Amino acid sequence: MKASTPMKARRPEFVAPPAVSSISSGTDRDVHLSASANPEIELLEQSLHEMSIAEEELDEEKFNDLRNSIIDWVDDTSAAHPKGSEDQDSSDEDYVPVISLRMGGALKYAQDINELPIIGIDDSVHDLSGIEEPTDAPETLPTHFLPDNVKVEKGKDIVDVKAAIVYENCLRQLVDWVKLPFDNCPKGLSMGERCESSAPFKVVITTRGTAMKVEWMCSNGHQVWFWETQPRLNFGMQAGDFMLSSNILLSGNNYAKVALLFKFMNLGMVNRNTFFTVQDTYCVDAIKEFWIEKRSESIASLQGKQVVLLGDGRNDSPGHCAQYCSYTTMENETKEIIYVSTVDKRETCWNSNIMEKEAFIRTLEKLSKEIQISEICTDAHVQIAALLDPEKGKYKDLKIHHSLDMWHGAKNLSKKLAAAAKVKGQSLILVWLKDIINHFWWCCKTAGTREQFLGLWIGILHHVCNKHSWALGSCQHGHLEEDHGKEWLQQDSNAHKALVDIILSKRWLGTVHKYLHFRSTAELEGFQNHLLMYTSKRQAFTPPVYEARVLLAALDYNYHRNLPTLTTSEGNKIFRRKYNKNARRYTLYALKEGKSYKYITDLQEKIINGRLSSQVGMPRRRTLRMEDPRRLGVVPPVPPPTISELQQTQVSRGLGLADQVAKTME
Repeated sequence: MKASTPMKARRPEFVAPPAVSSISSGTDRDVHLSASANPEIELLEQSLHEMSIAEEELDEEKFNDLRNSIIDWVDDTSAAHPKGSEDQDSSDEDYVPVISLRMGGALKYAQDINELPIIGIDDSVHDLSGIEEPTDAPETLPTHFLPDNVKVEKGKDIVDVKAAIVYENCLRQLVDWVKLPFDNCPKGLSMGERCESSAPFKVVITTRGTAMKVEWMCSNGHQVWFWETQPRLNFGMQAGDFMLSSNILLSGNNYAKVALLFKFMNLGMVNRNTFFTVQDTYCVDAIKEFWIEKRSESIASLQGKQVVLLGDGRNDSPGHCAQYCSYTTMENETKEIIYVSTVDKRETCWNSNIMEKEAFIRTLEKLSKEIQISEICTDAHVQIAALLDPEKGKYKDLKIHHSLDMWHGAKNLSKKLAAAAKVKGQSLILVWLKDIINHFWWCCKTAGTREQFLGLWIGILHHVCNKHSWALGSCQHGHLEEDHGKEWLQQDSNAHKALVDIILSKRWLGTVHKYLHFRSTAELEGFQNHLLMYTSKRQAFTPPVYEARVLLAALDYNYHRNLPTLTTSEGNKIFRRKYNKNARRYTLYALKEGKSYKYITDLQEKIINGRLSSQVGMPRRRTLRMEDPRRLGVVPPVPPPTISELQQTQVSRGLGLADQVAKTME
């Protein structure tokens, strides 16, 4: 008889019994010894006949009454753990100490019964009152016919394995045709007895997370066998749940949208808390370590070179209320991202306007210790320009040339020209806007010094007035047709004077030397647009997850930055048309091969191996890392009021509005 949670009972002290008597042959159940020629057995049989317990002294009903029974605990650890079982886990939840229930143990003659010779289980025969044991039953349970459930021992056991959607009716159709390798239930109802239930067994299919579990149950409620649609990781974690949780992050998706998709598909979904725990516990650190490994290879290839960098910042939300700013640095020659710095607004005293400056400082201090920087190209950020000022800047000793992006420079110039063209009498500037911008690009590409740039730049003021030569120079273009379709500006007109003020602006001319290296951050702008796939500006993320998503975007961009262009069978490139809303015209772009994402398998294995090598399961509560900005406080600069205070405030505002409406109606 088993007891799942036995209570520790102290064995009572027994009174010394009277003289011992023998067991009479007139009892209902005789004890037979095996017919063996062993002399020890013969001595045991002889001793039993010599013992005498009076039949009238042994009350069978009292002896078998549970109230007169005691629990015998097996104190010998060698009996509970036989030799060769040292490797078994003693902390198994199914382990129960070996106990036995001894009938009549609390009676006064129990001590005499203890003194009877011990008959081993191999030497006894039990009469089961007419119940015959089947002769063809195997001596051991046929559990070796059933395979163990699949377990994941290394990352490749699950990463390279294909998966599919399984419908319950199709699974049940398959299970109904499955026959287990035995006809009777191999489970035991009690010690030494077997379950008499026979096939067919009841099939129960249940859903847990993204997996299904099939159980074969006998009529007595025993679980004959079970099979699951997913393998398991250590500590019982379903591999499919773990893979889904990690791949939602790796693919740039978010839990809410995937959960809604699974709901529409009537699929099981991993628990929300499980997803965030897997993401924070295993994915974030693995992504960061993987990025550091790949980045170290890029830094090693830049040793001993004069490196030109492209840098740009990007906020996580539009407007001036951003919470995060990620500053990305790209190497100009290979267009490879070599560093990403992420800043939380709490690290800048809740000031979003200086987050890009702080991120640039971290970037420059990190990279200046690793590589030799000769030049860095950014947009026209005033705070960054002040840091790189060659006379007063913080990093003047580094001797880094600061260049400005050509596209941003042309964009700022076009804004000024468009604003001037809106003034009455100056609309002709808009007619020449495109030509002036093209002239700016040509001057920056042609000139090598500031003086050369100025000599070419001022020529546009004469060209728009139909004067192609002047005292200090002439236009570099060829012959122009008289009817070129544009109206010339009149010298000293309002439009011409406004154009002179813009072209010869002192502030503008003071920055033209930063455009002479003809640098562009167009590829970096493309990466900032690619970031939307991983970090949408309409989605909120915790600081570690936001940083991990930015690093995933950088890994994606670096791995696929040199994709080959698709070509036809004749070797011609395949182009597509695209309409540009800002320019109001169509442009051509070449189609490229699809992304392979081969690095994802390595990253997945790193995440899974991190789980498999862990000595503990998933934490029930997630703790903040030491570098987490959330330790500095909440995002709002003021503490939140209580819910009751907010309710009272809203009620008072509602009553005040109702009073105003009532007065208006009167």
